[in-house]
Amino acid sequence: MLTKRIIPCLDIKDGRTVKGVNFENIRDAGDPVELGALYAQQGADELVFLDITATVEKRKTLSELVNKISHHINIPFTVGGGISSVDDVSVLLQNGADKISVNTAAFKNPQLIADLSKQFGSQCVVLAIDTKKEADGEWYVYLNGGRVKTEMRCIDWAKQAVDMGAGEILLTSMNHDGTKQGFALDITATLATELTVPVIASGGGGTMEHFVDVFTNGKADAALAASIFHFKEIGIRELKTYLNANGIVVRV
Repeated sequence: MLTKRIIPCLDIKDGRTVKGVNFENIRDAGDPVELGALYAQQGADELVFLDITATVEKRKTLSELVNKISHHINIPFTVGGGISSVDDVSVLLQNGADKISVNTAAFKNPQLIADLSKQFGSQCVVLAIDTKKEADGEWYVYLNGGRVKTEMRCIDWAKQAVDMGAGEILLTSMNHDGTKQGFALDITATLATELTVPVIASGGGGTMEHFVDVFTNGKADAALAASIFHFKEIGIRELKTYLNANGIVVRV
């Protein structure tokens, strides 16, 4: 049986780790190099780095910071934010990234997914989807760090992206982001059931029980969280011990 993964996320703004609620009210959460090193020591399975304002500010991801972090960790490292070409990815891989995450640029140009998959392998291409449940009960895709709504349903875009070569989906529920009220189990389970690639659940993790829920009822392959790790509310080691005790297979 494949082990479930615990993935801390570094949301980066102006070179610092930050965290908000529902994609708003951003506050400082520490030095990304120190946090990355700490999480690797604590037994995180992977680390995700998202340059959250790169797309809006129309600039490239901070490759120097990526390089610095990569020298302090020994776990798979996914980097996203402002990636729109094969060249962008080459730079990040040369600076220590193992996988890259694309979001807005891939939605606007789905061929980008195919190009990156062909060049670097689908295992390198993570499609990040920011999604929000609307009044009609449907989950829609949002772009530009959650600022722009589209009329595309989350499941439809995820299926298209996997067909184009995405090797993994990073699914963030904007309704749940930063609330610590639990993950979006319904849409996570829908994607995990209907797609042929792993699904990383993101948004809403607040207690250790929430992680059990997202792995069992949500059928997620991995769970990503930020503030509970940054602000020392839950330790990665204690979380994994708890998951193990509750029948969830993790790497301890």
